[in-house]
Amino acid sequence: MTLHRRAALALALTAAFWGGAHAQDKYPSRPVTLIVPQAAGGANDAIARVVAHKLTEQTSQSFIVENRPGAGGNIGTALVAKAKPDGYTLMLTTNSAHVINPALYKSTGFDPVKDFEPLGSVATAGYVLVANPSFPPKNVTELVALAKSQPGKITIASAGNGTLNHLIGEMLGKATGIDLIHVPYKGAAGAVTDLVGGQVQLSVQSLPSSLAFIRSGKLKVLGVVNERRVAALPDVPTIGETVKGFGSTPWYGVFAPAGTPKNLIAQLNAEISRALDSKDVREKLAGVGCEPYKGTPEQFAALVREDLPKWARIVKDSGATVD
Repeated sequence: MTLHRRAALALALTAAFWGGAHAQDKYPSRPVTLIVPQAAGGANDAIARVVAHKLTEQTSQSFIVENRPGAGGNIGTALVAKAKPDGYTLMLTTNSAHVINPALYKSTGFDPVKDFEPLGSVATAGYVLVANPSFPPKNVTELVALAKSQPGKITIASAGNGTLNHLIGEMLGKATGIDLIHVPYKGAAGAVTDLVGGQVQLSVQSLPSSLAFIRSGKLKVLGVVNERRVAALPDVPTIGETVKGFGSTPWYGVFAPAGTPKNLIAQLNAEISRALDSKDVREKLAGVGCEPYKGTPEQFAALVREDLPKWARIVKDSGATVD
């Protein structure tokens, strides 16, 4: 082989090596699974699909939403905790599953801090206390009066034992001194369907689950759960305006399994932040009663650490438990 050919071959091999290494380092190079540890039809699912669609556009690689409901979110969360930390299995979850469940369950199957890398907060959602239109009370004051006159007779549906819907209902009962009969369902969709049908009388629901029914008159709102009024229903008072100190604003964020490389965490946070800055994502979130809530991995990690003891106290004070 001539010297010229040897040089050409060496150059070709070097180019192939670095080209292959560059292709291998590119992320994402295949579809990414975004686990939602709740059933389809709820707030978490709606937010995840908006974000996943935008991430797919931005990266030219599919972000596929996969619902893994069960045990108040514990099943899907534990699955992600054990996933390979390579950036191809992520989770978009809510505070109820991640920071409240550890106080509700004897064993969740995951450690909310040690098993995950926070990528960033994504959104907050409006939550409302809704009723079937045939239910007489028009607001929280009238509800409390009726419930005290009929203790143990008013039903309140939730998306399942230990879900945020359940816990907020327990908190409302304790804060107002009323006794509501909890009716758990396997997801928000089933609870809303039976509420519209009149099989149950009340439910705490996210606006993504209930806003269409509210706007069509199939459900009526007694009060907003959040600490402040929500943009989608600006004229509806918060429950806290009637029941002093009552209020909760659920957050949603993205996690990766512990051990995920820092460069992927930074890249994913940047992509999520870019998605939340886009006009179409903001409009889609607003359309289902949600608002963007951006945060760095460090800010999101601090929020998780702060919320764990706070919700542990709330759970203990509310008396809520999960069998």
